Order: sequence, then structure tokens, then C-alpha cells
Amino acid sequence: MSRLAKRSGITRRDFLRGAAAVALPRMLPASALGRDGAVAPSGRIAIALIGTGNINTRHREAFLVEKDARIVAVCDPIASRREAYLRRINQVPSHSGCTACGDFRELLARPDIDAVCIGTPDHWHASQAIAAMQAGKDVYVEKPLTYAVAEGRRVIEVAASSGRVLQTGLQRRSMAPYRYVCELVRNGRIGRLTRTEVGIVGIHYETQPHRSFPIAPVPEGMDYDLWLGPASWVPFCPERILKHYWYHILDYSRGFIPGNGVHFVDIVQWAIGDEVKPVEVSTPVAVIPIGGMVDAITEWQSDVVYQNGVRMSFSSEGRPHPDGIRFVGTEGWIHINGGGAMTASRESVLSLVVKPDGVHLYATSGPHRNFLDCIRTRRTTAASAEIGHHATTTCNIVEIAARVGRPLKWDARTERFVGDDAANRLLSQPMRLPWQV
Repeated sequence: MSRLAKRSGITRRDFLRGAAAVALPRMLPASALGRDGAVAPSGRIAIALIGTGNINTRHREAFLVEKDARIVAVCDPIASRREAYLRRINQVPSHSGCTACGDFRELLARPDIDAVCIGTPDHWHASQAIAAMQAGKDVYVEKPLTYAVAEGRRVIEVAASSGRVLQTGLQRRSMAPYRYVCELVRNGRIGRLTRTEVGIVGIHYETQPHRSFPIAPVPEGMDYDLWLGPASWVPFCPERILKHYWYHILDYSRGFIPGNGVHFVDIVQWAIGDEVKPVEVSTPVAVIPIGGMVDAITEWQSDVVYQNGVRMSFSSEGRPHPDGIRFVGTEGWIHINGGGAMTASRESVLSLVVKPDGVHLYATSGPHRNFLDCIRTRRTTAASAEIGHHATTTCNIVEIAARVGRPLKWDARTERFVGDDAANRLLSQPMRLPWQV
């Protein structure tokens, strides 16, 4: 039996790059931007946070330690959340003077803001990213890039026509262990890649499937209508706006298949080649809650076939795959888990030094640093709109196949299912006026 090889995992410090802040140069408003909308070299990039939940807390802490960035505004329709964020930011002397508002459109109208970081529920991502780019802002938008496939194509179009920089929150593209594994696969370290096995950790046990919750008055200081935005109007209950519930409510998210699965599906596609698209999704096995507030798929297993014949078996953790990705080739295998720890079929697999003429993938020192650097240089980010759309689309077609309960063939050129009108109707979402993409 082959001896297993191991590599240590990434840490929270790697993600946040938690160096101490130092004295910073002055901030320049967007009106002082250089040619092609890039920030002048002497200026600090003015950033606004849209959404003040868990994910933008991480982004807030990351941007607070970047020497050439300043958080100038935060936005959330819940006053208590945004005021807590504001206090935290203004405690950092180099970021003092930050302001807060309830409506993100107020931020987009400000000429002194260069970029926004969107950390709102999934159903908001496309509308806010498009509006921000049309207002001349560069955009960091959390994963999944969009709620629906049709929205992703629109985001790509607007990014191209507006000339804006867009970074999707696929942070593992900026983490060295995942890049290294993809380079091993691309450089033939396990022979020809034949299949991958992906297992995704979930938190569906917290959602209390099948339970309904009592209606309650909207809390003082909350603009509930704005929180709902494009989603259908429903009576308020406190649980609806908590992440471990909204993450599993179809009005706001398609659940863990794209919500967390998109991270590992993206890495699989980086190893296969971003230009290689899915062509088929097998008949999935899925658990779909019925009768309660939670209605997104909580457990699943499905197979995706790519244009080059590589098959991805994709499941929630333990159904049957463990956490992470296993790449299987004709000459061995590599597994990387959610923390970045690697094992392989033999120790020598993980000792490759890629030669100068080998395949070298896009390397960064972190997602936030990459975003800021690309704002200055106007270079494409490590997780561009195209990459974010590709990963999100693959997850969404798996979710749709699970929902309709049958295998589906996918035409990547038209971004439509072949001969299945019912499935094609799920490629977009109805949006409440005045919101649109």
C-alpha cells in the first residue's frame, strides 16, 4: 500500500493577513483617479461595505490592515448592525471618519468611493454588483457570484462594458495549497485526470427543517422591505434574517450546493481547466425539506460530466465523500480538505517543483491584496466574473437537476438545458419591482 503524504493546512491568519496597521498616506477621492479609472499611485483606495453580517466582518478586518485602503462607509438596512460596524471601524485611527447608511444606493451615488465589498444574502449579489459597476465602482462580491445562471451572464456583460474590476469571493483561488494541488494535476503528477470526488461540509442541522416560525413585528431601525429587495414579500419573523436560516430559504439562496460547494467546485474546475465546461448532470439524490420555512436542499449526491470526459462526483459531506476534493488520475490520487491539508497516493506526488516551462497558475498573496492590486493595475482578478460565473453555474445546474429529479444535458454555449423547458425556467428568478438585472 502506498504511504500517505501530508501537508499542513491554511490558517485564519493566512486568510485575513493580520498584520498591524501602520501610518497611511492620504486618501484620494474617485474624482482624482488616474487614467482608465485606476487609483492614483499616491492615493488610498476608498472602500464601502454593503452588508454587515458574518462574511463582511471577515472582509472588514482584512481591509483594515491593508496599507493602501480605507473603509469610508458601511451600509445595512438594520441600524443596530451598521452602527456596531461603524464603531469598530472608527476605533482604528487610520480609518476614522467612516460613515453609515441604510440604503446601498446612497453609497453608489458618492463620488469619493472607489470600490464596494458586497456581503449580502445571495439573492442581492447580481443587482448590487451590476448597480455598483454602472456607478463606476470596482466590486468584490461574495460567493456565489449570483443567485441564478442568467444573472451571471449579465454581470459579465456589465463588467466588460463598464471596464470595472470584479473579484468573486472564491478565496481559495488565492490560497497556496489549492493552487499547488491544481498545478500538480495540470502538470500530470497523477497521470491523466479521470475523476474528482467532492464533499461539502454543511450546517443544515441548525435550520430545523419542516418548522414554521411565528410572525413578529419588524424591529425598530430595520428597513425590512429593503432587506427583502428582489425577493417576494413575506411577513417578518426574526429567524428569517439569521444566516443559518436565510442560507437555506430559496427566496434568498439555493442552499449549500452553491453556497459552500462553489468553493470546491471552483478548485476542481481550476485543475481541469477553466475553459472546460459541464455537459451533463446525473440523476441526483437529494433531501428537500417540505412544509417549513427552510426549503433549500440540505443533502445531495450528483455526478457532473465535463467536455473532456472528467467526471465530478459531488455530495454533501459523508454522502458519500468526506470534506474536500480527491483528484483521481491514471497514476495516483491527491486529496485536499477544507483546511488545505493534503494527502496523496505516494509521498513523491507532493514533492513536485514546477519547471519554468510547466503550467504555472495565477498566484496571489491573498484575495484582498489581489483585489486592491487589480484596482490599481486594471488587471483581471484571480476570481474574475467569468470564473465566478463558471463555478456558480455548475453548482446551480446540479441544484436544478436535484430539484426536478432527473438527469439533464447542458449546452454551455447557450447556457441552457437541452430539451427541458421546466429546468430552463429555473435558470432565472422572478424579481420584485423595482429591482432588476
